[in-house]
Amino acid sequence: MATTDSTRITKPSPVVEDEQGQLRARTGISREVVEEMSRIKGEPEWMRDKRLKSLEIFERKPIPTWGVDLSELDFDDLVLYSPPTAGRFNSWDEVPDDVRQTYEDLGIPQAEREHLAGVVGVWDNEPVYEGLKEEYRKLGILFCSMDTAVEEYPDLVQQYFMSKCVPPQDNKFSALHGAIWSGGSFVYVPPGVKVDLPLQAYFRMEGQGEGTFEHTLIIADEGADVNYIEGCTAQTYSVNSMHSAVVEIFVKAGAKARYTTVQNWSKDVYNLNTKRAVVDAEGTVEWVGGSMGAKYVMLYPGSFLMGEGARADHLNVGVASGGVWKDTGAKVVHLAPNTTSNILAKSISKDGGIMGYRGLVRMGHNSRGSKARVQCDGLMMDDRSRSDTWPDIQIQNPHVTVAHEAVVGKISDEQLFYMQSRGFSEDEAAAMIVNGFIEPVTKELPMEYAIELNRLIQLEMAGSIG
Repeated sequence: MATTDSTRITKPSPVVEDEQGQLRARTGISREVVEEMSRIKGEPEWMRDKRLKSLEIFERKPIPTWGVDLSELDFDDLVLYSPPTAGRFNSWDEVPDDVRQTYEDLGIPQAEREHLAGVVGVWDNEPVYEGLKEEYRKLGILFCSMDTAVEEYPDLVQQYFMSKCVPPQDNKFSALHGAIWSGGSFVYVPPGVKVDLPLQAYFRMEGQGEGTFEHTLIIADEGADVNYIEGCTAQTYSVNSMHSAVVEIFVKAGAKARYTTVQNWSKDVYNLNTKRAVVDAEGTVEWVGGSMGAKYVMLYPGSFLMGEGARADHLNVGVASGGVWKDTGAKVVHLAPNTTSNILAKSISKDGGIMGYRGLVRMGHNSRGSKARVQCDGLMMDDRSRSDTWPDIQIQNPHVTVAHEAVVGKISDEQLFYMQSRGFSEDEAAAMIVNGFIEPVTKELPMEYAIELNRLIQLEMAGSIG
């Protein structure tokens, strides 16, 4: 971990001068913006070249015409990189007052002291805080912002960054991310080391009409064990914003990595992410997610099971209310014998919200003895909402087992009557039914995060029955 200096001044981003000679961020993306951004960050030549190659791919790739409606998304209207307003710090006391107050309101410093091995805080695409407890640093664990990792561990980053897991050419938004990424977190756990407390990153989108592009890179070396938690929020404005992150997870032989995210975006955010894991023999990756808010969402965490005995578990709950449209799911590709995957997707739609599950399970030619189970459960709170399922199961080996189950239902009048007959109000009865519905996901979260996810869902559900 690099030692940071509270007096460090970060330089402005790709900017222009206004009539008063003040620097301001530019909207849109171009080669000039990408080169200037890389220069200001002081990046090595290989990272600048990666950015420019990604930009070329982005300009060629079409916007997806499936999934959610992206017709109103205009990249030229978005500030894709804003001038940093603070330095990088390794003490909460040194973080600027307004930033620190937001984190304190969220309970981040207290959580770090009591429940976490370390924290990385990112504010508007730029890291502002990096902390790792000394006992974990002594074990050789690396946990810092991605910007610091590029500076301090370039060989390690270059080996894994957007090459074998999420290449820029994967889709238009991964290409955009590769060109303009900023912020995010980096985790490396050495062979045989087990991190017994979670590591957490918290990302905050503060400005309006912005794009945020944090990059998360997690490497669990052979026999390692790590639990990583991410939280994301944004201010509410009346103009569109975009969040287009990339998460890359490498699980080496016999290792285990759990990635947990609780996202609570404001309802003017396009949430368009690419998340993927590569899992070697006897390794395990676990994806646990809760998705609240946002305007439109396209998110399909993927796992590539490369070695014999590899395993992937995907658990997710999403809520779509009002004009929210979420197209989510999971992808698992079995490329080795005796691999296992389990996908459990829970969705709740209300007030005309749309929830969709779009999933892929592929059993490759070399997947003999592998097993996969997919379960999609949708709960609709009224007659105006929608829940869709598009499963895609591809089997290229006859000696595998695949099961798929999809159930969509409503809270019935009979259920509400039964609960009310036992003294509960209609809202209390609905809340209890929803809590039971999402319990398979929340039970996998640490207690404080399960409580927060339940609280956010109940806020979304308020006034939903009728």
